[in-house]
Order: sequence, then C-alpha cells, then structure tokens
Amino acid sequence: MQVPGYLKPLLGIVALLALANCDEALTSSVVPQPRPVAPAPAPNAYVPPSAASQDLARFYQRVERDLLTRDMLRVDGGGPDTPYDADDLARNFEAIAFYSEYPDHAVTTRIRRTDGQLSRWAGPVRIQTEFAPSVAPEIRKKDAADVEAFAERLSKLTDHPISVVNRKANFHVFFAGKDDSAYVVKRLKQLIPGISTPSLDLVANPRANIDCLVFASPTNTSPYKFVRAVTLIRAELPDLTRRSCIHEEIAQGLGLSNDSPAARPSIFNDNDEFALLTSHDEKLLTMLYDPRLEPGVTAEDARPVVRIIARELMGQQL
Repeated sequence: MQVPGYLKPLLGIVALLALANCDEALTSSVVPQPRPVAPAPAPNAYVPPSAASQDLARFYQRVERDLLTRDMLRVDGGGPDTPYDADDLARNFEAIAFYSEYPDHAVTTRIRRTDGQLSRWAGPVRIQTEFAPSVAPEIRKKDAADVEAFAERLSKLTDHPISVVNRKANFHVFFAGKDDSAYVVKRLKQLIPGISTPSLDLVANPRANIDCLVFASPTNTSPYKFVRAVTLIRAELPDLTRRSCIHEEIAQGLGLSNDSPAARPSIFNDNDEFALLTSHDEKLLTMLYDPRLEPGVTAEDARPVVRIIARELMGQQL
C-alpha cells in the first residue's frame, strides 16, 4: 500500500518511540535494578539482652522485692521515726564529705582523692546520659527524664550550675548491661584517654554485687576541684533501684563521696533503708556547696563553720 507523503514523518516518529520502548524493556529485563542500601545501624542501636543479662535482671528483681518486703528502699525522705538535729547533720557531713568510700579508686592512676579534705566541683557540671545497646528505647526515655529532673533538683539545692547537655559534657552517666562491655570500654577510652586498666575493668565488668558506681576526678594542679565524673548504672536493674542509683551516684559524684552507718535518714548508708534523696541528704548537698567552705579545707579547720551552717539549716540557735 502506498503511504501518502504527508504521513511519512509521523510514521518515523512512531517507529522511533517503539524502538525506544523496546530498548527500555530489554534493558530493564536484562540488567537488574540495584536494591536500596539499608542505612547502617546507630552505634548504640537497641540489641535485645542475652539470656545471661535476663538472668541477672531477674536476680536484681528478687533483691528489690526482698528489700521492699522488709520495708527498705523507702521513698518518703524520712519522718518522725528518723529524727536528727544539727549536731547529727554536722557529724554526718564530716564523715560523708571529707572522706571517700573507695580511696584507692580513681579515673586515672595519676589522680587520688585525699581523705580529710573537702572536694567538689568549682565549674559548671554538665551531665550527659548515654545508653548502651541493651537498653530498650522506652527505658532510655524514662531514665533520661529521671536524670534531667534530678539534675534540676541538685542545681537548686546546691545553688551551683548543674545541667543536662547533649555535647561537651564533663559528667557522663552510662546505663549499660552485662552485654555492653565492648561499648563501655570504647566510650571510656574516647572520653578518658589516660584511663587506667583497673578503673576500665571495674566500670566495664563490675562484680555482680555492684549495681552502680561513680568516679569523680580533679586535675593534678587543683586536686580538690572535680572536673570530670563517670557513672555506671546497670541496665538490668529494676525501676526503683535504678532511680536509687541515679540519686546516690550523681550526688556522690558532686562530692559526697563516702557512706556512713550513722547517717539517718540517708541514702549515704549501706543499709538500703532509703532509696531516694532524703531531707537530711538535701541539707548535706547545700552544705557541700556553701561558699563559706572552700575546696581543700580540712575537716578540722572546717568543723566550726560546718557547725554554724548545720544549725542555720536546722533552725537551731548558734
């Protein structure tokens, strides 16, 4: 059949389109399209805990239940059954603020806490909460909120700048479990290049009877002024014990470094009677950052001033 001349250009266009479509279909059928690359997981993306970690969590749950059954881990802050006066407060402050629970432990082997002299932070305290992979996302949110609320409370009690930050922190609070040793070791080496092997082992692989701990360090030039702290809180702990660790370890990292069997009502007592900061402990923190006490002052030299501050806080005559 003779094609009219005016249709020939149109037929050429149709042929070209057909060839293009055929070529595209051939290409797509022969060469597979590349699959999208999945993004790399975040460094601390959630990884479900191992059977060993779950066993440890059940152990801590039994311990907490046993303590609660015996009316321990109180959250009432003290009451009529736990009276104390200014003399008790002054005596407990000296025992808790001037001495260290673990005098042989420090973040680096070069730095040691000198017992008998007051140590505390001189500059702002910038707290950053970090979570290792075994901490579930919903737990991370709650723990972070608890730390932030407690930091705000501490700032008011001490009248010292204490805040929660996302960068340039000098007080790191780690929530990590039995499965997270490699993560903790890596982060500590990044944060503290000179960390000693014993300190690294203690934080990365704590004994089963250690549910939380803290290290606070000064510098060589200012041995009574803290500039860095690291806290580890076990991820396997049940809720109340976790909150108890937040209260005690951060407060100890501020300078209340010791425990005393005579302190009551107080979390700075190994008997576990109280889980959370008490009215007595709030006063200890206020005393610790009172400007009338200087970092490095000895217990003996500070005693008259401590007595005055304690009586002021208790509303007793001097």
